[in-house]
Amino acid sequence: MKRRFAALLVPPLLVLAGCTAAAEPTGSATSPDRAPRPSPFADCATLTAPPAPATATPTGSAGAAAPTGSAGAAAPTGSAGAGDGSGTAGSPAPADGGGSLLPELTLSCFTGGSPVALRDIHGPAVINVWASWCPPCRQELPAFQRLSVRAAGQLQVIGVNSRDSRDGAQAIGEDFGIRFPVLFDQGEALQRELRRTAVPLTLLVDAQGRIRHTDNSGALDDARLADLVRRHLGLAVPA
Repeated sequence: MKRRFAALLVPPLLVLAGCTAAAEPTGSATSPDRAPRPSPFADCATLTAPPAPATATPTGSAGAAAPTGSAGAAAPTGSAGAGDGSGTAGSPAPADGGGSLLPELTLSCFTGGSPVALRDIHGPAVINVWASWCPPCRQELPAFQRLSVRAAGQLQVIGVNSRDSRDGAQAIGEDFGIRFPVLFDQGEALQRELRRTAVPLTLLVDAQGRIRHTDNSGALDDARLADLVRRHLGLAVPA
């Protein structure tokens, strides 16, 4: 009777703010007798591609150039007003410490292709470490998908699937419509480098590849994500 009562207590204990590796599933990789389904996730080639050059202002058009000699016709770059805390795309990253560079790790892409060196990723970026067996991860993944749409052109949203089966991750991507690129980290290499054991885990990385903030407070929603991006990356993203 005592054994049966103890067994009934196990499932509720797994629904915590963070999930540790002890909650890892027993499932294996895709069965060899089954053809792999197309991945729902985006290709990872864009993660290390140079950013697209800014579109030049057309010359010769009427009113395209500001009148010369006028006071304050164009706000100079690096002026005192640039860091006014408004969180616009041109604002500098908050001065909350230099932050450490992303670890020197190379992870495989869920969709295949060339592995991705984390230090080659072009920031700013929001990196979410997740697993299909983690309830808070499943709860917050749709918010990261919405962030990837709203912040397109401002930052990259990247998933790192940790200590998981490909079938489990694939199913979550399909069910929740996750379309941003996902790296595969079965051995928890990134978490070991960061000395973090629980998921979900979110990293906010600036344009220089430095980690400005690490969040493991539990499932994040749209408003909390927008606030983290504004405070730690200086970018205004609608919640």
